[in-house]
Amino acid sequence: MAVKPGQGPDDPKGLIHEAFRIDGITEAECRSIFLDWALSYPGDTSEAIPRLIAAQDAPDHPMTDVLRAGLADAPQPSRRGGRAARLGQTG
Repeated sequence: MAVKPGQGPDDPKGLIHEAFRIDGITEAECRSIFLDWALSYPGDTSEAIPRLIAAQDAPDHPMTDVLRAGLADAPQPSRRGGRAARLGQTG
């Protein structure tokens, strides 16, 4: 099986590599590509993302912004569901 340019341990499908090569790509398109990459990545994405950013020399590219956002901690859910939340009851 031939290896595509950009494929490697941090980008097995070469998705991130290809995103950086698409002229006029939007941030929304980059988020979609990032989601595909993150869902199929076999390891801890928080370890791979800094290496992916460092591998590119494109600080103003929308994919760089998306990768940086991918390093941020996910917000913790704060709303309770169900009847208790609707009535304002706690614990």
